[in-house]
Amino acid sequence: MEDAKTVMRLIRPALVALALTLAAAIFAPAGAWAAPVRILMLGDSITAGYGLAPEDALPRQLQDRLRKDGFDATVLDAGVSGDTTAGGRSRLAWALGDKPTHVIIALGGNDLLRAIDPKDTRANLDAILAELKNRNIPTMLVGMMAPANLGRGYAAEFDPIYPDLARKYGVKLYPFLLDGVALDAKLNQQDGIHPNPQGVKVIVDRLAPQVEMLIRD
Repeated sequence: MEDAKTVMRLIRPALVALALTLAAAIFAPAGAWAAPVRILMLGDSITAGYGLAPEDALPRQLQDRLRKDGFDATVLDAGVSGDTTAGGRSRLAWALGDKPTHVIIALGGNDLLRAIDPKDTRANLDAILAELKNRNIPTMLVGMMAPANLGRGYAAEFDPIYPDLARKYGVKLYPFLLDGVALDAKLNQQDGIHPNPQGVKVIVDRLAPQVEMLIRD
């Protein structure tokens, strides 16, 4: 009996610790994710927060949302205003120096503004995705859609780029970055191109659940 009491005295702290751990897991907020993640957002002026305070920009609002949802997430802002897919491709290796666990690619808007040949856009995004696959970094590809003024022929070449490449590399696809925001004056700055803080919030409300799936997967 004395030996049994001694054993219980020795293992009781471990049992208490286990019980506390199980309770924390059971009552943790929905979507909680203990492992820290570092998400690199490779993008252009929308990612960089053109015309916005840092706290209103897309990376910060997305980070705040993920943390609110229980994820230990840091969103790394790798947005450069005016950047094309070629620019993103050229600085990818440098950006990966921040050691991200995940990457979101949000490029292509400036290719559209400059009417760059869709074949070049496809080649640049293909190269970026190939490098990330080679490094085994989970990735989300965020798409853009050609405006009507570029013509149906251009759109027919450009719009399939994102779903095609997402299938090719087996990455998650968010079809249109400005979904719910484009052409809505209340959600954009005076230039009609860049979202205001409310517009960014709409983007985050729609994008964040997909990013959380990326993290869980």
